[in-house]
Amino acid sequence: MATDWLGSIVSINCGESLGVYQGRVSAVDQVSQTISLTRPFHNGVKCLVPEVTFRAGDITELKILEIPGPGDSRQCGELQQAETGVPGVGCQVGPSHNGTGKVLKKPISSSAPQSIPRRTDMKNQDIIISPQQQCSKSYMDRHVETLSQSKGFRRRHNSWSSSSRHPNQVTPKKSGLKNGQMKSKDDECFGDDIDEIPDTDFDFEGNLALFDKAAVFEEIETYERRSGTRSRGTPSEKPARYRHDENILESEPIVYRRIVVPHNANKEFCTDSGLVVPSVSYELHKKLLSVAEKHGLTLERRLEMTGVCASQMALSLLGGPNRLNPKNVHQRPTVALLCGPHVKGAQGISCGRHLSNHDVQVILFLPNFVKMLESITNELNLFSKTQGQQVSSVKDLPDTPVDLVINCLDCHENAFLRDQPWYKAVVDWANQNRAPVLSIDPPINELEQGIEAKWSLALGLPLPLGERAGRLYLCDIGIPQKVFQEVGINYHSPFGCKFVIPLHST
Repeated sequence: MATDWLGSIVSINCGESLGVYQGRVSAVDQVSQTISLTRPFHNGVKCLVPEVTFRAGDITELKILEIPGPGDSRQCGELQQAETGVPGVGCQVGPSHNGTGKVLKKPISSSAPQSIPRRTDMKNQDIIISPQQQCSKSYMDRHVETLSQSKGFRRRHNSWSSSSRHPNQVTPKKSGLKNGQMKSKDDECFGDDIDEIPDTDFDFEGNLALFDKAAVFEEIETYERRSGTRSRGTPSEKPARYRHDENILESEPIVYRRIVVPHNANKEFCTDSGLVVPSVSYELHKKLLSVAEKHGLTLERRLEMTGVCASQMALSLLGGPNRLNPKNVHQRPTVALLCGPHVKGAQGISCGRHLSNHDVQVILFLPNFVKMLESITNELNLFSKTQGQQVSSVKDLPDTPVDLVINCLDCHENAFLRDQPWYKAVVDWANQNRAPVLSIDPPINELEQGIEAKWSLALGLPLPLGERAGRLYLCDIGIPQKVFQEVGINYHSPFGCKFVIPLHST
């Protein structure tokens, strides 16, 4: 009886210590209770010895993977449990005699070796799959399981798989079991009829047009009005958006007109924040400066404050930190400062001193006069201590364009200066230099401005300047609020955190 099992392929489980062995039975000794396997595999790895022998006490479980038949030595066998003797039912997969393939087993029941019919006589044939075919099938199964939810993809993939199948791959036949038992994955994924594939794609735009969003929202709003309820996220609700510098909680409404002058302003301006800044006449502006000087804001203080504000604006126009940094010492900006023999000229000299202190190359033009104002003399003494250059002739001005021209030639009074030869020569030079011009405290009358400016800087409150003044800026020269009230101006500072702000025409 024991010799009937010779040549069968078995799997022997020897527990966790020895592992699982597989091979072909070469000898069975009933006296010593041993079994020998030839060409053994240990845990899926081929052993180095040609034959191994096992004792009955070491065997935990024994499975018969293949039983040689009279017509085919590689015919499939049954599944048996050695320790219980109960025949197994199901499909078993195990290595073939050469360890390179797998055998898909069909369920049969038998407790002893028996004659098994040939493959051609079997209704349900077993299939031996090579490693290359199994790799392709495993990849296909994983690929199908991932994408099997798409019906259209299953149909297209079925057509592709049938046309691109490996030439050496064996096409498995369908299982003959009834009631859907052992149904293959291919049937589950690719079982639909290929004739049912639609010829046209899904019309997304047409389907979306069937949904009337406006009507649905209107119905929701009507229901909310009737029921008195309010759902969250209603489309009609538009949440307020605030800038980073806006306050969310407003205790009182914003007042944009905070400066009121005693007379009707000829021209009004507004800041970036929307505050209204009215213009004042030259007489009121002169009176404001006179009252401020009487309360301690002397001319020297006003000149210093004007020079600081004007130099800050000029440094910004020259490029700011992008131009003035230690890496650009070879590209020092050049500024031509044109000053007349009056207080406006003293303001320009003060500005030139601060620019020179900030590593700007300043060329100061001031005509020679026998007698100068004391303020000009004091500012010239301070300017001479800087690296700036002072010239009194137009011929000494640079022939090449400079980075910026600061105009302090014009004055609200002393209109006779425009007839002087030096004035006309300097105006011609500035107009031909093609450099942008910044005017400090320009006069109201445009006829007195021989040089067209790109920017103009007003002091305290703006004058009604014309178009030739360019873009208007306003600087804070430190006049207290009660000084404004003393001259009849209801004043609230529009500067905020800055000393120089731009003004826009309304």
